[in-house]
Amino acid sequence: MTENGEDATLARPPGTRELRLATDAPGPVPGHAARSGTRAQEEDPELPRDRNQAILEAAKQVGAVLKRGGHLFALAGSVAVHAHGGSGNLQHDVDFCVRPEDAESVAATLREAGLTVYTPPEDWLIKATCFGQDVDLIFELAHRPVSTEMLRRAQELPVESVRMPVLASTDLLTGLLAAFSEHHCDFGAVLPIARALREKVDWERVRRDCGDEPMPAAFFFLLERLNVI
Repeated sequence: MTENGEDATLARPPGTRELRLATDAPGPVPGHAARSGTRAQEEDPELPRDRNQAILEAAKQVGAVLKRGGHLFALAGSVAVHAHGGSGNLQHDVDFCVRPEDAESVAATLREAGLTVYTPPEDWLIKATCFGQDVDLIFELAHRPVSTEMLRRAQELPVESVRMPVLASTDLLTGLLAAFSEHHCDFGAVLPIARALREKVDWERVRRDCGDEPMPAAFFFLLERLNVI
């Protein structure tokens, strides 16, 4: 992958197909837009007007496509928190976890379903668009490859009317805390998630997986002082 993101492709073994931009993909299925945000909502009458609902609809659509394709995956991010009973105030996109070795086949399945799929400059995910919303297909969480074991730990939960594998609460919190660094340390965004899911999380395992890193340790101190754990 080039540093400036131009003509970027996933690293792949010799002989495998290149993951290309979906410029020649089939047209989008009804209700889908390759545009983003407000403009897509204004121009597409089938797009839900409420942003949270649009994100949920995108998660349902992509989850259903991945299920039909027989892929091993798990819903992650704010929609996964919502599925576990957390806040319904969703963030700016939809996240799914897939294994690195499955990234190309997942991309092909989404393209066949009519979604736009592209490779961003970052080398730990691919992106798609659905209902005008960004969808991240992540194969590395906090610099750790998504593993078969992690995906096998996922729980099948309903996202409104669609049941799909959802990343386990412990893995969700581990990924969030392990991502803390001197350059990214938003305790305020993670604290409500920790409060909402605290009874479902194996905190000792999260602490063990995060090791002696200072930022997760500081967050644990905050959780203890606030009697969250």
